Amino acid sequence: MKGTADGRKSLDEHRIIYARLGREDKMNLIVYDDIKNNEEIRVYIQKSDVVLGLMGYTEHAFDHVGKVACTAAYILLEFGYSEREAELARIAGFMHDIGNIVNRDGHAQSGALIAFNILTRLGMEPAEIAHVVAAIGNHDEGNGSPVNSISAALTLADKSDVRRSRVRNQDFATFDIHDRVNYAVEESILSVRGEEKLVSLLLSIDTKISSKMEYFEIFLHRMMMCRKAATFLGATFELFMNKTKLL
Repeated sequence: MKGTADGRKSLDEHRIIYARLGREDKMNLIVYDDIKNNEEIRVYIQKSDVVLGLMGYTEHAFDHVGKVACTAAYILLEFGYSEREAELARIAGFMHDIGNIVNRDGHAQSGALIAFNILTRLGMEPAEIAHVVAAIGNHDEGNGSPVNSISAALTLADKSDVRRSRVRNQDFATFDIHDRVNYAVEESILSVRGEEKLVSLLLSIDTKISSKMEYFEIFLHRMMMCRKAATFLGATFELFMNKTKLL
């Protein structure tokens, strides 16, 4: 597919460069642990989550970004991308919501700019920064699109992280629709079968708490973005809810 071809070409240079690097040069590359343990980044993520908590949003702190980072890398590895590409996906996943420290509106774009500044100061290669920043800047379903393989993996990882433990509000009587839908999800599994070119989101939902229709009411755009992301990777996206295929 065109999207897949374009996406792979855009990162071919990294496969070639990484393969040719000596051990010492590889050790100088910015890796996930550098980002995960960076105090500045961790403060911004923590403070961003505080802002979102005050606005009534679900958890967007280290549990979420850590899960997204690992899932994004897993997706690319399952589809045969290089370890370095998977590492860049981890980095993008960990930093993707950092823009919420500025404002929820436009957080993808402001987050991309913050990430650009930090990664540049850390000494990441410009070509790698370009891919990570593009992925972060395009992860929101409101105005984003899969623009490279890292972007597609980030989208799938982020939009599939729906789970009860992300709900902050403990007063069921005051739940809004977002609280109900997330709280209703008893199990969420993202299955990636690279050889079959298939990505499946398997949800187990307590329909006594939230109906399937409510899920679609708030997550339809996200699921459509997941479909586009899977297509970009040359795959098909499926959604199952309580073992019933809905997409």
